[in-house]
Amino acid sequence: MTSSPWNVLISQLPNPHFLQTYEWGQVKAKYGWTPLYAVWTKDKFSVISDQSSVAENCVAAALILKKSIIRRGFAARLSILYAPKGPLMDWGNESLRRRVLDDLQAFAKKQGAIFLKLDPDVVLGTGIPNSDGDSIHNGGQAVMSELKGRGWGFSADQIQFRNSVLIDLHPTEDEMLARMKQKTRYNIRLAEKKGVALRVGKIEDLGMLYRMYAETSVRDGFLIRDEGYYQTVWKTFMANIQSQIPNYQLPIAIPLIAEVDGDPVAAIFVFMFAGRAYYVYGMSRDAHREKMPTYLLQWEAMKRAKAAGCTVYDLWGAPEIFNESDSMWGVYRFKEGLGGQVVRTLGAWDYAPNALWYKLYAEVMPRLLDVMRSRGREKTKQTIAN
Repeated sequence: MTSSPWNVLISQLPNPHFLQTYEWGQVKAKYGWTPLYAVWTKDKFSVISDQSSVAENCVAAALILKKSIIRRGFAARLSILYAPKGPLMDWGNESLRRRVLDDLQAFAKKQGAIFLKLDPDVVLGTGIPNSDGDSIHNGGQAVMSELKGRGWGFSADQIQFRNSVLIDLHPTEDEMLARMKQKTRYNIRLAEKKGVALRVGKIEDLGMLYRMYAETSVRDGFLIRDEGYYQTVWKTFMANIQSQIPNYQLPIAIPLIAEVDGDPVAAIFVFMFAGRAYYVYGMSRDAHREKMPTYLLQWEAMKRAKAAGCTVYDLWGAPEIFNESDSMWGVYRFKEGLGGQVVRTLGAWDYAPNALWYKLYAEVMPRLLDVMRSRGREKTKQTIAN
């Protein structure tokens, strides 16, 4: 299986991300979004809907997702635009950065967008703030200052995690184990001694994995979408799995399932693209939690990612506030034990061509989302009951 022209293009740019791939655009296309492909060459900017005709020798690119808000009447052109983890480019190149932002702002106005949202992996700092390991990245601070100066605003709607924990996969397996906290190494060995077995999931496992994910969401108090959405995501990326080491330019998802005596007790989905692996979805049952299957799953994910040529494993999320008041604190402590480094990024920023429409949208959407989330919560509970 060969990769798409778009994936080939973005894999050659700085910080390529699986949320910028052709496959992610196709997933979102099934849920009301139109994928558009923005490309900058040395002397040209273009936005196309057919990724097969992308130009070569690009200096920047962005998958932009477009959704129409009102399809009829005077506001038929109103839309929202979102470039998840994009644009992809050298954000430290000031002239390129100015050019890309100029073009994006003009494009948003032309599209009649209520706003354009960007959340590129521009690093503001590493380590826990105000700790010994805290390091500020001046380049990221400069990008943030420029966005503010252009009238962009830090978004109240942060779609992706702003902070994460990254694990360097360059060291040997023994070195990676040594970098972990002692308790984490102990729990990995405990899982092995207690008979936790691991296997790669198949398409026929996806129904079971969704039910486990639904059970996890109710127990841990986070919201998830309906089963059809996750089936679409998982099947789309699992379709790219090859029998050999994955193609650098072909995004894949691997479900890893932990079992005790043949019964699934925990699982994770690991995505890989362009030398980077991501822990995106995790799920577990109450049964056999004392056997620490989640620790063994993460260790297996790290080994598989390293064997596939990945150099970084992104644990997908860290707290906004690094203390026990943050809802992600418990999850962070688990990830911290795996030996990663906290990376703090720019987060999502919105450019609003029309301040009035943006204000109305910001006032109405939270109430609408609350209703949708309440319905989703009840639907998830019914899934478990059935």
